[in-house]
Amino acid sequence: MTTELHRISEIANRNVKVQNLAHLIDEASLEQIHQRMDGNKAKGIDKVSKDEYAENLGENIGQLVLRMKRQAYQPQPSRRVYIDKPGSSKKRPLGISCYEDKLVENRVAEILSAIYEPKFHEFSYGFRPGKNCHQAVKKLIGCIRKNVSYVVEADIRSFFDTIDHEWLIRFLEHDIADRKFIDLIRKMLKADVLDGGKVLEHEVGSPQGSASSPTYANIYLHYVLDTWFAIKVKSECRGDADIIRYCDDFVCCFQYKEDAEKFYQELPKRFAKFGLELADEKTCLLEFGRFAVKNRAARGEGKAETFDFLGFTFYCSMDTKKRFFRVKVKSCRKKTTGKLRMLNLWLKEHRDWAVKDIIGRVNQSLLGHYHYYGVTDNFKSIAVFQFMVVNLLFKWLNRRSQRKSYTWDAFRDGLMKTFPIVKPKIYVNLIANYS
Repeated sequence: MTTELHRISEIANRNVKVQNLAHLIDEASLEQIHQRMDGNKAKGIDKVSKDEYAENLGENIGQLVLRMKRQAYQPQPSRRVYIDKPGSSKKRPLGISCYEDKLVENRVAEILSAIYEPKFHEFSYGFRPGKNCHQAVKKLIGCIRKNVSYVVEADIRSFFDTIDHEWLIRFLEHDIADRKFIDLIRKMLKADVLDGGKVLEHEVGSPQGSASSPTYANIYLHYVLDTWFAIKVKSECRGDADIIRYCDDFVCCFQYKEDAEKFYQELPKRFAKFGLELADEKTCLLEFGRFAVKNRAARGEGKAETFDFLGFTFYCSMDTKKRFFRVKVKSCRKKTTGKLRMLNLWLKEHRDWAVKDIIGRVNQSLLGHYHYYGVTDNFKSIAVFQFMVVNLLFKWLNRRSQRKSYTWDAFRDGLMKTFPIVKPKIYVNLIANYS
């Protein structure tokens, strides 16, 4: 963090409105962002790449800053594309901004991060420096190990597409006293979207894919959910209550049923006030935790229910010696099935590549899978995933036109030894120091 950003962070931490922010978007900061940009990212509607923009970098950035000083800067429409969502037949919309707009988005995100990082609650983990998904999972396990008997699993319907611009501006104005900077953010929020040749006005929402969108999301939910839960909900609970949030994905834990039920009833009303809606089919209250296991057993209701969070299924279990209660996680079946379906399509389309190249790409995918899902208690799931991947390889390498086919023995003992598949491995410890 630069000296100027550190200064405004200190001011924000004193709960004082921050002023004089617009001038922080200057030539030096934009050039630094340009140097960090990935030149392989998709182009916006202007079709300008990083290298092309750099041909006249000084002049381009100078003109950009001049337009901003004159308040003549206007973001161009973002280009909407749709990508597959693993485990779902639905597509996720992404907004691809023009290169120049990406520079501004990144700088605005840096400034907002400096202001709000001191304000955000510790239980917020998404898109924040020094925080990640595994920390959120680990913290949630630690919370449930305490006096938790009920869990509320919630899903916000199309969250990024339904962020209310006026509410977001009001939240920003609570902490920022710089009209030029606020007006710039309003322009960025209202920028049009090009979708399939049609220019669409953008009255609500913040496109996923924008560098500033995750920061907007965290600010929005900081006021709508986090602060409300920390101050009002917890104070009105008879027992313990905790929340773990990763961007728009969150789980709430309660000691007593009446506290959980009250929150479950109040949450939709709270969200509706700010233009948000819960997905009923993905939102539920369930009995979960060490006491849930005992209570369900006493009632003859069998095992405790499970819930999903950040691609993992959480379930109640015991330690290896069957002495102590443990919360364990495994790969969410829906996510795993979706990834296998996407890999199957990729292998079908690229089966005529050289075997070395196919397996090289598959190994990259497997390593990414292991680094995310290779956590305590989940070895079986990632080993099964690897087994399914090997079977898909065997299927498609035997369907290559005018190429030699393989028996299973020849495939396993020959090809797999020449081009070995990376083995599953546990990378993340979820047990030690639940913090």
